[in-house]
Amino acid sequence: MLKTTMKPEKVEFFRRMLTRKINDLLDEAGKTVSEMTYGVKENYPDPNDRASLESDRNFELRIRDRERKLIIKMQEALKRMDDGVFGVCDVCTGPISEKRLMARPVTTLCINCKMKQEKMEKLKGE
Repeated sequence: MLKTTMKPEKVEFFRRMLTRKINDLLDEAGKTVSEMTYGVKENYPDPNDRASLESDRNFELRIRDRERKLIIKMQEALKRMDDGVFGVCDVCTGPISEKRLMARPVTTLCINCKMKQEKMEKLKGE
């Protein structure tokens, strides 16, 4: 795999951005755990209120699970920075545009390869 041609200052910019986002997500996850563990113990005699509370908790847990998966992708992006391949497309080994990395810093595909991948998935009916 080719090494990144991105300037070190830009790589550090993305490193700081990802690290900050990871820390923010971990803080939110900690708050959720704390609220669910030590929060006010709601006792709703009405079954509809209990169902609503349970639905809200399930929704919150689904969000946290998605965030957990995003954290893993962010950690993988940080590893690519350490390996010197951040911003390099996994398929064509060309550079991933900074504009694309700003929108989705965890991406491993340039926009052309991503569009080809999505087109193939659509053709396969996935």
